[in-house]
Amino acid sequence: MILSKVHILLISGVILTASACDSQPTVEKPADEQPSTSAASTTDYKDPIQSAMAAAPASIAGAATIVQASAHGSMTTLRAGDNGWTCMPDNPKTPGHDPMCMDANAMKWAEAWMSHKDPPPDNVGLMYMLAGGSDASNTDPWGEKPSDGKWVETGPHVMIVGSDSLNKLYPATAAPDTSKPYVMFGGTPYAHMMIPIK
Repeated sequence: MILSKVHILLISGVILTASACDSQPTVEKPADEQPSTSAASTTDYKDPIQSAMAAAPASIAGAATIVQASAHGSMTTLRAGDNGWTCMPDNPKTPGHDPMCMDANAMKWAEAWMSHKDPPPDNVGLMYMLAGGSDASNTDPWGEKPSDGKWVETGPHVMIVGSDSLNKLYPATAAPDTSKPYVMFGGTPYAHMMIPIK
């Protein structure tokens, strides 16, 4: 019985000490003095392989196939992979960095989108865009320039494609609040979830 009380007191002391450490004020360093912890911030986006790998966690991007789309939509494999994921480098036509990395289901969705075909039904997929993204429109799947001059800028995020039931739970507007989950291309076969992660 005494041993149990000692354990309780020790555990309580550890919890109180940890709580006290968490409640200490923190001093923020100026942005130019903070060390960079993001792989995306040190990426050479001119190198298509480095650019593509900035899209996903290293544990995924490191063994992913890397492809690059031509202006006509054909794909060139820059590096073969073996984990079922495919990464693409930044799109130079947009103002921000927007490489993406997708699982096999999301790749089928992306191929359908790029070729203006309907995506396969019942095909839920996951995409990473850890470097963020710049889109000309949140409503036009093939918009190339924003009609109002404002790009839809989304920070690091993941995308869930092919999940109509999930899309119905979130807003799909022309000017989304990109700090919360939202639907891109709502009302089209390419509607998908955009989920910010920072």
